[in-house]
Amino acid sequence: MADDSVKSEASTQQENENGDKESSQKDVSSNGEAENQTLSKRQRKKLLKQQKWEEDRELRKQRRKERKQQRRLQRQEDEGGDVQSFRKRPRREVTPSSLRMVVDCSFDSLMLIKDVRKLHRQIQRCYAENRRALHPVQFYLTSLGGQLKQSMDEKDKGWVNWKDIAIKTEHYTEVVAKEDLVYLTSDSPNVLEELDQKKAYVIGGLVDHNHHKGITFERAKELGIEHAQLPLSSFVKMNSRKVLAVNHVFEIILAYLEKGSWQEAFFTVLPQRKGAVAVDQDGTNAQEKEEEDSDSDSEPDATEQTEKRA
Repeated sequence: MADDSVKSEASTQQENENGDKESSQKDVSSNGEAENQTLSKRQRKKLLKQQKWEEDRELRKQRRKERKQQRRLQRQEDEGGDVQSFRKRPRREVTPSSLRMVVDCSFDSLMLIKDVRKLHRQIQRCYAENRRALHPVQFYLTSLGGQLKQSMDEKDKGWVNWKDIAIKTEHYTEVVAKEDLVYLTSDSPNVLEELDQKKAYVIGGLVDHNHHKGITFERAKELGIEHAQLPLSSFVKMNSRKVLAVNHVFEIILAYLEKGSWQEAFFTVLPQRKGAVAVDQDGTNAQEKEEEDSDSDSEPDATEQTEKRA
């Protein structure tokens, strides 16, 4: 009798659970229908459009890939080459130079932080130009420390991974033999006619706006090393002063190694704001000479003028 009572209770409980499930399903269904009924026609249309967009995502991706492939093949046909030659364009043959270029960073304490940051950017430019040069030089950065190193650490943390450059905390006289050094300074009375591949040419890492005029020349004399200036006056007449930025001197050397001509090197590198004008070998301004020739051609001679007056 007790068993029948237990079975009856269990059966009743099961029926109650089934009834609850059915009612909950009905509630969910009715709620879904209610939600659909509450959506406006525009909202339902927008919802269907969104669902369609999600379903077609992979199809759109595949179509984009196919269009990209077609454009690549079209470009390859227009250039008349195969896909391999299109992907790998020929590079110029690079021949490293044995010539050494040194940027002397021992003037750190003489500069304001804003000028130190300018020097930092100029050094970045030197590094980048040397990496892409046809005849890259052996690049040295010496006496690195102080404000410059701090700026490099803050603004360009990747400098520690630079390649093909020797970065030293020591002075350049401790890195290169004195007899191999030539300090490039515009105050030197010596004019550099040609580059010696066995030498190491030093550029003063100083941005001072002429506050320390002649300091690099004096340093070179104190240390008893050779000094010279670029043959700028022999080939170029400029509106501004002859003192060039660190990267300009560096790039002129690279350009000379490639072109073998100082004049071409100067006019390849010097910015337009310097107002550079070519100078003939006799020392005259080429532009002024052309204007004089033009004026003389346009003016009638004295005999013609006398005949006309008569």
